[in-house]
Amino acid sequence: MSNHSMDDQQKREVMNRRNFSLRLNIFFFISFVVFSVLIVRLAVLQFVEGPELKARADKMGTKEVPIPPIRGSIYDSNMEPIAYSTSTQSLYFTLNKNYTKEENKAELNQIITSLKKVFDKYGDPNVPQMTEDDIRYQMDVESRLNYGYVPRRIKSGLTQKEIAYFMQHKEEFKGIDIVEESIRNYDPDTVAVQLVGYLKKYKSAINPEGGLDFYRKIEEESTNLDARSDEKYLQNEDVGFDGLELLFQKELRGKNGVKKFPVNNAGRIIGPMELTKPVKGDNLVLTLNKNVQLKTEQAIMDGIKRINERAHLSRGFKPNARAGYAVAMEVKTGNVVAMASMPDYDPNIWRGGKISTEDYNEIESRYVNGTIRAVSQKYKTQKEQNRHPSSIVPLGSVIKPLTVLIGLQEQLFTSRTVYQDHGFFAYGRKGHETKVRNASNKANGSITASRAIEKSSNAFMAGMVGNKLYMRDGDAAIDLWDKYMKEFGLGVSTESGLLNESVGTVDYYKELKTSGQAQAPMIFASFGQQGRYTTLQLAQYVTMLANHGKRLKPQFVKEIRDTDGKIVKTFQPEVLNEVKFNDSYWKTIEAGMAKVNVTGFEGFPYAVNRKTGTSQQDVGTGSLIENAVFIAYAPAEDPVLAVAVVVPEGGYGGQAAAPIARQIFDAYDAEVGLNGVPKNPTKKTGTPANGQQTGAPGTTGNTSTGTNGSTSNSGR
Repeated sequence: MSNHSMDDQQKREVMNRRNFSLRLNIFFFISFVVFSVLIVRLAVLQFVEGPELKARADKMGTKEVPIPPIRGSIYDSNMEPIAYSTSTQSLYFTLNKNYTKEENKAELNQIITSLKKVFDKYGDPNVPQMTEDDIRYQMDVESRLNYGYVPRRIKSGLTQKEIAYFMQHKEEFKGIDIVEESIRNYDPDTVAVQLVGYLKKYKSAINPEGGLDFYRKIEEESTNLDARSDEKYLQNEDVGFDGLELLFQKELRGKNGVKKFPVNNAGRIIGPMELTKPVKGDNLVLTLNKNVQLKTEQAIMDGIKRINERAHLSRGFKPNARAGYAVAMEVKTGNVVAMASMPDYDPNIWRGGKISTEDYNEIESRYVNGTIRAVSQKYKTQKEQNRHPSSIVPLGSVIKPLTVLIGLQEQLFTSRTVYQDHGFFAYGRKGHETKVRNASNKANGSITASRAIEKSSNAFMAGMVGNKLYMRDGDAAIDLWDKYMKEFGLGVSTESGLLNESVGTVDYYKELKTSGQAQAPMIFASFGQQGRYTTLQLAQYVTMLANHGKRLKPQFVKEIRDTDGKIVKTFQPEVLNEVKFNDSYWKTIEAGMAKVNVTGFEGFPYAVNRKTGTSQQDVGTGSLIENAVFIAYAPAEDPVLAVAVVVPEGGYGGQAAAPIARQIFDAYDAEVGLNGVPKNPTKKTGTPANGQQTGAPGTTGNTSTGTNGSTSNSGR
């Protein structure tokens, strides 16, 4: 028994040692696993998640304030600044109470008085000081210009003394903030302002009402961007809203900067600021020549004045001319050297991103580019306004060179075919004929195609082209006519890329539907009464006549340069489509265009091919109004420049519009040279061409606002 007990005890001891050993091994294994997991986790924290966690920690310990980018500048072809941005410090006021209430008016008056004293004492003495009324207007406590929550910009271009004073006395000026921002400045000479465009705040640009799809798409895509991305648009930054400012928004914008402040748990700044400067956008060098542009603008305004002064002296002028439009395009490149929609306005009124309703009403008919869109001049009542044409008018007789080309191409006649012009062409059933008459019912006798252009014979165009096409092809003649129109850029986009460019209005299909047959619309279309087109379309069309069939894309930008002046992109001529006609056909129309009788080209040292147009238009008054239209190119033997001019309600194209075109040719010859040698170039102002400037020569960026609302923020 004793031996057996001892054996059991030994067995139990062996079993206990084995169990202990097993438990110890399990313990060591679990410890190994735990420590392995901890080591792996530490490695992940250090090498994988470390940078992200560090960034989170840094972010929790810093406050970042984004700085909008500085837009690139826009220069003319000679590097004269047309639009440029300046960095400045601006004073903003936020409404923290209802200052229209009687109990708060005394406080408001005290703030205004205090601001006035600071501005007078520490402001730039070379800049006109703001009055109390100016300050009150900018505060906009009645919210006429802005919603109540929108900060009001009181003054731009603060001096260092003003900034220091407000920073030191911040407690005395509740609701006042100093903001660093970029101010857009436009040449005070108002150079091609509708083409250049203007800016609005990004938050307005993405607004469902009044915004643009272009920016709404950017806003949708920005959800994938980090909030600190230098490409993310800021709600209060200025963005291009029309013209080249919009067309080249991405190139002009640049990249955001940022101010980074270390803060404690209470959010208070505890150390020096770290600044990442914004990156300035690229600069545009335009094809426009500033001096040619200004002379074009002045020629239009002088022309309108001359038309109205002489309206009672000659049938060639009409008394209601209020606006004029002109485009000058280089024949070989498509470069637009002048684009004028007059009268114009000062785009600096948009400074701040919005304007007041009063200011908008003042510029409503002038801020839109009438060379590419329909613009109507303002009258006292809408009823009266409807009795006047827009900027898009029928071609009139300027279509006749193309009409002859179509007739020749379609073998309807030859350049030697003789037509008996009795002063009219009659069509329709016998006894119920409709007569298409020449101007003043003039009978031109025996004429060829070229002489029909010279004499501007409606009868020839109607009888030899419009009616013949109909008699040959029936209603299908309309489609054939439309094909030719579109090939020459009439009824299609010029591909300029400008916002809301009109393709014009085609009336011959509408007339076909109304009349039930194509004869009448074809006949009237043949002499320019069945389509209304823009001045830019006319310029593209006459350029095609000059270069024998190449439809060139209008170019507004010659090159893009970075801030160091290096060229990053150039623009070459782009042929949109080309038509091939027998060379003799071109010579036929040129022989006629060379002899068209016009006023204003006496003594011009170059041969000019031209065509006048007096487009009649029914605007619902019971009588037809007459629009002056003119196209030309020179030198005739080797065309360099093509010009189109439109003066709604101007009268005869040869008397009202042609003299304007002559001055444009003179301006180009003086500044650039129709033979390649400038005759009398305007002296440059000495602007550097390195693209580094942020402001115009002689400017400091210090600007103040006044009661004209030029920096107000409202409305439209």
